[in-house]
Amino acid sequence: MSGLQPAGGPAAGLKDAFFTVFRLQWLRWLCTSRMAVCGGILAVLLAVAGLTASVASPHAPERQDYDAILASPSADHPLGTDRLGRDTLSRLLYGARTSLSVGVLVQVVVLAIGLPVGLIAGFGSPRVDNLLMRGVDMVYAFPDLLLIILLRSIFGGSVFTMFLAIGLASWPTIARLVRSQTLSIKEREYILAAQSIGCRPVRIVLTHLAPNAVGPVIVAVIFLIPRAIFAEASLSYIGIGVNPPTPSWGSMAQEGYGVISVAFEQALYPVLAIMLAMLAFTLLGEGLRCLLDPKNRRRPARDFR
Repeated sequence: MSGLQPAGGPAAGLKDAFFTVFRLQWLRWLCTSRMAVCGGILAVLLAVAGLTASVASPHAPERQDYDAILASPSADHPLGTDRLGRDTLSRLLYGARTSLSVGVLVQVVVLAIGLPVGLIAGFGSPRVDNLLMRGVDMVYAFPDLLLIILLRSIFGGSVFTMFLAIGLASWPTIARLVRSQTLSIKEREYILAAQSIGCRPVRIVLTHLAPNAVGPVIVAVIFLIPRAIFAEASLSYIGIGVNPPTPSWGSMAQEGYGVISVAFEQALYPVLAIMLAMLAFTLLGEGLRCLLDPKNRRRPARDFR
């Protein structure tokens, strides 16, 4: 994308950014990447499992059957039961809802903070840039896990608090990326031309800078989803994640570790679920990164915009 974009204000610029990312030719490019297709299919399957948990689960996730503690797989309990007699399959499905919700909703917090900070730092004066980036460096230098534990201890252990804490610890990555993209784009001819004809800074940022920086940001956000899922699972594993009895893959792995000598599969199932979720979004992000790289991307013969 180059040259001045059509007039129409910030709304038109955001509309152009939307169609740039989601137009049909991007779908064609996406389907040519085996990594992106495999990652997308896995991500969709996991999302469907979480969304349909209330219908697909054979039992309620909190229901305890004291006559079937650590039971082997059966028709009533396809993956067996845990040490409290709860159905493992049901808890895995509801755990998918928890983990994927945290992984995706964290990115809302990340974008809400990192995007404006990066744009203002990159397009603002050197003094503003230096002030904002020193703040970013302070957050970035603080250990993520300790910061999340601190925020969790302050705000509590609900799912909302979990994705808020992880998002507050993860936004500096997006802020740095957006700033670097903004510094590169603002020196191009169409930005200088927009400044020369008297466009206001807000319009330049929303109409020209943000749409042209959206590609790398989307890839970075996709890569941050498995990081957020792993962070939630790690916190739940050490007992400071989502409060019980809400099912979580991390808490299930911790409970399974306690009975690993008797029923090792109780620790294996949640670990495999975490692995599949991280693999799905990693493959999807890697496929998108390759497709958005001009060196690897082949333009189709026809524009389907």
